[in-house]
Amino acid sequence: MAASPLNVQPSFHARSNSLPSRQHPITSQIDENLNRLRASQSASTSSSSIGHELTCLQDLYDYVDMLLQLPLTQQALAQEQQRKSVEQLLDASLVLLDVCGTAKDALLRTKECTQELQSVLRRRRGGVEGRGDEVTKYLTSKKEVRKAISKAFKNLKHIDNKLMSKDGETGAMISTLKQVVAATMGVARGIEPVVTSFKVHAPEKSKVRGRRRENNEIANAEAALRSFIKSGNVKHVENVQNELQNSELCIQDLEEGLESFFRRLIKARVTVLNIVNC
Repeated sequence: MAASPLNVQPSFHARSNSLPSRQHPITSQIDENLNRLRASQSASTSSSSIGHELTCLQDLYDYVDMLLQLPLTQQALAQEQQRKSVEQLLDASLVLLDVCGTAKDALLRTKECTQELQSVLRRRRGGVEGRGDEVTKYLTSKKEVRKAISKAFKNLKHIDNKLMSKDGETGAMISTLKQVVAATMGVARGIEPVVTSFKVHAPEKSKVRGRRRENNEIANAEAALRSFIKSGNVKHVENVQNELQNSELCIQDLEEGLESFFRRLIKARVTVLNIVNC
């Protein structure tokens, strides 16, 4: 396991309100969760892997919440010399909340369109001529979702370099929280291709920001629909229905994971705001 930045001795006076050199048990748990999350982030962007990463984030932020309750942590964050770094963390958390909110809205809209299309496919018979308008409507909606979420995710690029900058003296607590936020942004970047139905045919050769590109259930459903429109073959309807059902289950899991993490991120942000505004 890599050495935690919390083990580094502070360069300012020994009586400063930074965390002591001996690592607190909670910070050890944070390190373990960070390492576990980094390992999973080096793998893929499939829906199942993103779901696992969201679960890891929930566990990570549970320990962050415990750490933020410690008096020494609160003293460290309240130091005037850390004000700029704390503001950077708060700015980053605000962008992440916006990204998560946009992703949740996109998933909800996709799920509603998926359920509506499933209902149409069950009720109507025939090929594309009997269902083409509804399929086209679904695909048009997905384009709008893709555009909205891509716009929101662009903001992650603007905070990345600023967050990891080392201007001025940074305490051990700030360094740890920056690592947590950086890991969170890594998960957020992996959500985008899943929610926007990214799909390629050669995952082993393609990369997305250091990750392998993989097919996912939402992308598979969209591909099945496009194939149905192109062929017009009624025999493809059953396959489309199966893919839409798988997509709906995937969306439900991602929605639950995002919502749970979203609440934890809000709680952490409010706690830090309360600390610095006391």
